[in-house]
Amino acid sequence: MQWITRVNFNEQGLIPVIAQDWQSERVLMVAWMNHEALVETVNSKRGVYWSRSRKKLWRKGESSGHTQIVHDIYLDCDADVVLLKVEQIGGVACHTGRESCFYKKLVTHSNEVQDWEDVDPVLVDPDTMYPSE
Repeated sequence: MQWITRVNFNEQGLIPVIAQDWQSERVLMVAWMNHEALVETVNSKRGVYWSRSRKKLWRKGESSGHTQIVHDIYLDCDADVVLLKVEQIGGVACHTGRESCFYKKLVTHSNEVQDWEDVDPVLVDPDTMYPSE
């Protein structure tokens, strides 16, 4: 596993990860991985992350059923950011029930900044994805 030694994890042993739709190239989410999550992602070809709030591995879709199949994995020039090209099963990556976590757009009118506006619809009710939370 010499490849893992080329990854620059931060002081907490984490690396930021961008999950991008492998076909549309839309950014779906940003998360974190530790060594174990990255190795499991490589071996399983499924999105596995490190939950900083729960302090444990987070296998995308284990609660919601909206898993990620990993098609390609890239490392940036400084080796401190990972990009996953994924197929988002179920079409929902965000815990809010939207396709992408990036659904708030800064809106301007007459060159004056107004506010953040939700621009993507909720595709799945979060209460049905996470009934016990």
